[in-house]
Formats: sequence, structure tokens, C-alpha cells
Amino acid sequence: MTTDKTHGPRFDAARAVSLTDDVAPWAARPGVRSYLRPVGLADAASGALPLAGGPLAFDRVELILRGEGRIERAVADLGTLHRWAGRRGLAAAIDEQLDRLSRPRPAFAGLDPDLDRPRLMGIVNVTPDSFSDGGDFADAGRAIAQGLALAEAGAEILDIGGESTRPGSAPVSAEAEIERIDPVIRDLAGRGLTVSVDTRHAVVMQAALAAGARIVNDVTGLTGDPASLGVIARAGCPVVLMHIRGEPRTMQENPVYDDVLLDVFDWLEERVGACAAAGILPDRIAVDPGIGFGKRSLGHNLPLLRGLSLLHGLGCVVLLGVSRKRFIGTLSGTEDPKARVPGSIAAGLYGAAQGVQILRVHDVAETRQALAVWSALQVGIEAEAGD
Repeated sequence: MTTDKTHGPRFDAARAVSLTDDVAPWAARPGVRSYLRPVGLADAASGALPLAGGPLAFDRVELILRGEGRIERAVADLGTLHRWAGRRGLAAAIDEQLDRLSRPRPAFAGLDPDLDRPRLMGIVNVTPDSFSDGGDFADAGRAIAQGLALAEAGAEILDIGGESTRPGSAPVSAEAEIERIDPVIRDLAGRGLTVSVDTRHAVVMQAALAAGARIVNDVTGLTGDPASLGVIARAGCPVVLMHIRGEPRTMQENPVYDDVLLDVFDWLEERVGACAAAGILPDRIAVDPGIGFGKRSLGHNLPLLRGLSLLHGLGCVVLLGVSRKRFIGTLSGTEDPKARVPGSIAAGLYGAAQGVQILRVHDVAETRQALAVWSALQVGIEAEAGD
């Protein structure tokens, strides 16, 4: 295994060695950190643990050890892992990690986890300059109509944003942001729909919650505004913590990671801990790896997507936003974000196969159809209708 300081780990599964080879005798030393990433996810089987209480299960993990300037990886079945951990006095720590990976997740914003497929969060950008649909729904009337259309198509959460956070975007004033989103949130929430507000500003969070929003989705993980943590704690509302490196205007300026997957995990773990200290328990938190936010290249985004199952070790609901993202265009040669729907669905299904509970998407109807087929094939959910 080699580590690229810019792109993170380049791991060849064919080179993985078993724990019986004792790849890391230094594992129990102070400062050496262990991570568990479930692998080989499939339907529940004898001896397997459910992934986050859902229909997918695992009986093998990739153990990742990091410390003293090195990273080691090994794949093992759960029995071998327990024996290895016991010999090094790490059994309690490993059992705690396995518990966080496997225990059922509670309802998020009143929505019980759907054991068949991820819940869908539909995107409504009330902005003139978002990367994909900027200007399409900048008018409140059109934004409301779009929200209703997405709900009809199957979105169970509507994510309303009044400030573009595309790479290089300039901030807008809180007053302008509130003016854009307030009538949209009031209308949609007034109809009984579950509304999320996509903002990084505490005063906008407060205004949106007062207008009827039930969830705050912060691309800065409650770091962008020093008052935001207190707002969420006092409101008692659910929150989405997204990882970002820097801030939208500068986040793509040479972001560097030792290991992008582990660095994102550690950052989100710190934010979950900060929330807990403020009285925001993990039951009210969803974590988002922030694809494309401070991840400039395929070498950043693809290892993060391949390793998504690691994030279940945070004990929270996992949300994934890959819809129309630039990496899809890079892989497919598709410049127009609106033409990236097939790639968005492919990436979303990959996330579903790693147990993510919420997908944030522009194209709800298309994603819902794809998930219906995926769930029937992957987890054995069959429609009542005939063939």
C-alpha cells in the first residue's frame, strides 16, 4: 500500500494481506488508530452483522491502522478480527466499532429508515448561479412548483437553498438569502412537506426554522458560523454535517490529504463530538462526505466513494450527494451538468449498495425508478405486480 499526499491512498486489493500475517505489530501502541470498513456487503447471512440495522450485512471488514506516519490495511472475517484484537488487548475497542457499524439507526426528522432503499432528498436551488440549475428556480413561484413536483415524484425531503456553494462562488448577504428562501419554505412546509434548509449562516438557519424548515443542511458541518452550533442545539432539530476543506470560494485551491477517506472520517468524527458536547446527539445527525467540496480530482472523490461504508462507523445516518457533480463529467466527458443524469444514478446506486440512508438528488423520478429496480435485485424486494 502506498500513500499519495495529494490524492490519498492507492490501495490494490490484490495486495491485501490477512491479519494472521501480523501486518501491524505496532497496532496497540499509543497514537495508532484503527478503523473498520465493512466489505463484501450482501443480503443478511448466518454469522453476518447488519449494516446500520438495514438489509445489507457484512461478515468481513477492512481493518485500517494509521499512526507513526504509516497506514496499513488488511481484510479479515469477523472471527479472525476478534481473535487478532483479543491478542493485542483491542477487543473492547473493536467491539465498540462493530456496534456502531451494525446498530439500527433511529428515525431522522421523523422519517424512519427505509430498509428497502435510501430516502430521497430533492434539491431546490432558489439561486441565480448554482452550478447545475442556477436561475431555473430563482423565482419563488417556480421554486415552489419545483418542490411540489419533486415531492410528487417521490422526494421525502425538500432541500431549499438560497446561496450557491459551487466552487469559486461568492457569498451573498444573509438578508438576500432569507428573502429568496422564506416564501418557498413557508409554502412547502405549510403543505406538510418535510423541508430542509441548505445554509451555512446561523441567522438564516433561525429564519428558515421559524418559517417551517425541520432540518438544517450545512455544507461547513457547523463550522462556517460560530453561532450555528448553538442555533441547532437550542432548536433541537436534525442537522446534516457535510465535510468541506476550506470554504466554497477557495475549497478547490490545492486541497491536500494524507488519506482522503480517513481524513474525512476523522473530521466528521470531530464534528459529531462537538455536536454531542453541545447537546446535539448522534440520533439527530446525518453525515455527508462532501463529494466535490474540497475534493478537486478523481483521486480525491473516487477513493471517498469506494470507501463510503467506513462512515457508518460514526453511528449516524449517512447522506450522499453526487447528483450532476463534476467528477461524473470528468469520467464521461459530459460538460453539461444537466446531461449527467445517468452518471448521477450510477453513483447513487453505488452509494445505496454501501448502505447510505439518504440520497440528495436533482432528478428524483429517475433515481426513484432506478432504486426500485436495484432494491428488488439487491435486497430481494419484489413488487406486487406481475412481470
